[in-house]
Amino acid sequence: MREDIAVDLEAARTRTLTLTDIDEIDLTSQHHPLMGPLVWDLAHVGQQEDFWVLRGGDPRRDAVLPAEVDQLYDAFLHPRAERPTLPLLNARESRAFIAGVRGRVFERLERAEDLFPFSMIVQHEQQHDETMLATHQLRDGVPLLGRGAALPPPRDVARDAVLIPGGEFVLGVDADAEPASLDNERPAHVVDVPSFRLARLPVTNAEWQAFIDDAGYDTRTWWSDAGWSHRVDSGLDAPMFWAKDGSRRRFGYDEDIPADEPVQHICFYEAEAYAAWAGARLPTEVEWEKACAWDPAAGRRRRWPWGDEPPTSDRANLGGDALRPAPVGAYPAGASAYGVEQLIGDVWEWTASTLSPWPGFTPMLYATYSEPFFGPDYRVLRGGSWAVGATSIRPSFRNWDYPIRRQIFSGLRLAWDV
Repeated sequence: MREDIAVDLEAARTRTLTLTDIDEIDLTSQHHPLMGPLVWDLAHVGQQEDFWVLRGGDPRRDAVLPAEVDQLYDAFLHPRAERPTLPLLNARESRAFIAGVRGRVFERLERAEDLFPFSMIVQHEQQHDETMLATHQLRDGVPLLGRGAALPPPRDVARDAVLIPGGEFVLGVDADAEPASLDNERPAHVVDVPSFRLARLPVTNAEWQAFIDDAGYDTRTWWSDAGWSHRVDSGLDAPMFWAKDGSRRRFGYDEDIPADEPVQHICFYEAEAYAAWAGARLPTEVEWEKACAWDPAAGRRRRWPWGDEPPTSDRANLGGDALRPAPVGAYPAGASAYGVEQLIGDVWEWTASTLSPWPGFTPMLYATYSEPFFGPDYRVLRGGSWAVGATSIRPSFRNWDYPIRRQIFSGLRLAWDV
């Protein structure tokens, strides 16, 4: 496991340096009010490594950076909108800082007994790499990242709903089964889930276009009160980055909207309205996890939808190289025991659930990772996206965001009562 973590640390750092290998002006500019400058994320990953690994999470211990500089990279002290005004390290200083910290982290890894902090910072850096990709997508100007790597082609597959029979299953995980799991994924516990149906595939761009063509954005019937208010106030009429001429903007390129890709860049309220229009609903996160991880024949969890083998390029679209979701039907080898496809990677899937702790929740080393966000303000997303690193996603992984957010790589999958 120690060797695996070392490889994962290097892979995450390679992504970070690639995404920030751009001109200083693009690193230091704020490309959207929702996002901070990329140079903040660049140094922040090193600051967190220093804090959680070198300092053991103890704020009384001296940081690598001077205290007045170290605090600039505290996400709770400095929200994204404020970060462009801070006296941040420049690109050269940031790269030198994170390289120096990483060298000391590798030295510590060689003799560490508790490896969880190291896997935690791998996941943290991969999460910031996804945030950086969201910032790149929001950025105006000439393309910087290219068009992305090739993906498997689509295949003809039934656009149907799969029956998930009712009954008990094990929700969540324990540290012995998933050593890298975070506090809100634990502990494993048995829950009883009534029967439901879940769409075999995520909703596509073509299916979303049908919602637009049927005046879905203009029909009050399909929207919740909060959703309609947000739709009107924000002038929503299509997913983010879609143009009225049938094109979309993707990492600086204007291109036709691919009909068979999972729709992305939609907020929870849009997903909720689409589900109502389609005569369906959004799944709960508990339903989603059962459909993803449970093997009814074996009576146990699988580590991944397809089994216990790690993700490969023929099972899931992960890692960010593609710069887009794969077409539906591209990963038959990635299907769950129930036959549900593309549950891991491609797009984060909104669920109907708000973020709450599992029974027996215990905060981890990073005590403020989950606990401040429990409550009704955040909606849970599951499954990861094409931008997620394979080391930072699992069937048990719980993401969350405000229901109005759509700069993230978010889509949906439909569910129905039985």
